[in-house]
Amino acid sequence: TNVALDVIKKDDVSAAIFAPGWVYETKQPPDFQTAQNRWWSLVEKSWGIVQNYPKTLPFYSNFDQGRGNHISVDGAQVLSTQWNNISSQTFQPFLEYVDDSTSKTIEVRVDFKEASFNGGGNITFKGTLEAGASFSTRLFSGQLLMGPLPIYFTYSVNSEGNSQLGLSLELSSETEGKKKLFLASQGTNQFSSEVLMPRRLTTPDNAPGWVMQEVSIAMNGYTLTEIHAVCYKQQPEITNTTEYFAVLGDIKISTSSKNTEFPPSTSWIVNGQDIEWGTSQGSKTLSLKISWKPEDEKGPLFPKYNIYVEKLSKQSIRTLKGTLESVREYIGVAHIEAFYVSQLVIPSDTSSLKFIIQVCNVDGASQNLDDAPFFQLDVQSSTNILSLLFGCLPSLVKNIIAYL
Repeated sequence: TNVALDVIKKDDVSAAIFAPGWVYETKQPPDFQTAQNRWWSLVEKSWGIVQNYPKTLPFYSNFDQGRGNHISVDGAQVLSTQWNNISSQTFQPFLEYVDDSTSKTIEVRVDFKEASFNGGGNITFKGTLEAGASFSTRLFSGQLLMGPLPIYFTYSVNSEGNSQLGLSLELSSETEGKKKLFLASQGTNQFSSEVLMPRRLTTPDNAPGWVMQEVSIAMNGYTLTEIHAVCYKQQPEITNTTEYFAVLGDIKISTSSKNTEFPPSTSWIVNGQDIEWGTSQGSKTLSLKISWKPEDEKGPLFPKYNIYVEKLSKQSIRTLKGTLESVREYIGVAHIEAFYVSQLVIPSDTSSLKFIIQVCNVDGASQNLDDAPFFQLDVQSSTNILSLLFGCLPSLVKNIIAYL
């Protein structure tokens, strides 16, 4: 691949890559993800990096490739089955592929098996690391010009033992030259570059193991050119093991440390359309279209909405003001202000369905489900469903049934 691209580049001829699915279709060894990384590294070897980000703010990536084995929201897993949805892909890291894995002490890869903080992807760092040693790898190559106001870096980490994960920022200025900043929470005396210690943010109770860090920097006139992940060990050592494991869940760069303020649920107009009740294998089913829009048409636009359903039983309805809570089931994601539900199976004791639309911002923030807009629908009884089905029968059949 890279040989042909080198010839094309030498003569300044444009090129297009046809059928990149070849890697998957031909089952290249040892596995799809490794073969995919190897193939695209050949393209980078010839053409270099032609895209640079971050360039503007806010910038957010949860390393989602639009597929996975699970989905998480704010550190809590909401889906545990395989899925594919290319529209959920976010900015991908510029990881450097090394063909000889034995030359690296830490293996770095976009992973779909380990727990994610948001979406279905993450970056996993796994291997061995001696005390006092560190390992660095490039995440992003950017062209972000810093202004007079500070910018905020927020990132989530899940690690084991004394494994620590920080960020290294490379900046440049025409007048001041190059500068490195290291963002690390603990054990920082082993690094020569300037160290900034992030503050630890509060994580949700249902996100065990995740730690969110935030730090602000003000470097007016500098350009952020590269972001690296740095693996190191906590000092002094808690254990003597050389094993290292950490997961980077997401990274956000913004101009404010304030939480996103979402419009309240009362400021949305939510409708249900094309409602169809049915039965499947003895269970009730429901199909419908849910649409929503802000009352203020000049209000903010949002790029994503997570959709949940609560199947409320008669018991849960009687105790809504008490301690009993129904389960909120994640059923999908929408990137427009509409979502289609197809043949949703409804348990027999369900009396009401509540579809919750969780608004998500471009910076990765998600609205609290208790404050999100929703559409609630009473479940029709079996008698009503049979009446509907009977109403759809031709007149001749109805007369025959009535005669019998």
